Amino acid sequence: MIRDYPVQERPRERMLISGPDTLANHELLAIILRTGSKNESVIQLANRIIQHFEGLRFLKDATIGELKEIHGIGDAKAVELLAAIELGRRISRLPFDERFAIRSPDDGAQYMMDELRFLQQEHFVCLYLNTKNQIIHKKTIFIGSLNSSIVHPREVFKEGFRRSAASIICFHNHPSGDPAPSREDIDVTKRLVECGKMLGIELLDHIIIGDLKYVSLKEKGYV
Repeated sequence: MIRDYPVQERPRERMLISGPDTLANHELLAIILRTGSKNESVIQLANRIIQHFEGLRFLKDATIGELKEIHGIGDAKAVELLAAIELGRRISRLPFDERFAIRSPDDGAQYMMDELRFLQQEHFVCLYLNTKNQIIHKKTIFIGSLNSSIVHPREVFKEGFRRSAASIICFHNHPSGDPAPSREDIDVTKRLVECGKMLGIELLDHIIIGDLKYVSLKEKGYV
């Protein structure tokens, strides 16, 4: 049984501690299956499935019927496995070219305008881009008045490393509707620019969103 394994060797606990890329194929499969039987642990069942299909190459094309031929796999487990396989297949087929590309400050402002213009608090949001300036991730870094002691470069660039981003565009809104930059806005921007140079992830722009108006600190010469 899975409970007979030391906690640090159980797939779910290992994933929580070390991440999914540290797990073997049968361990990932065991997490999806969740349970084995009274005579066999889920790890053993997962190993048998991998062996039956001679690895992932043939497992990815398995049918419900083929899965149910394996002792310990009924309708529920077969469906769960095929659902996970199909989801992975669809993710692998996502067309990267359909990602939105930002070529100018106006592109960035229009992309974020409707999301930010009506907010009653300041939101500091980063878009993480690949080498083609396509958006690969968006994250709200913090909510509240912009302050250089709060907007720490560590939080901004940490996500960039996680996503293997080539560059970043930062945004924040002014609830007043006036996007004119404050001294604090400029100081934060300069700090992020310098950190980006050292870390190798370029800050392309910091755009302040107002009510259907924006200011690009790149166009103002601060980036």
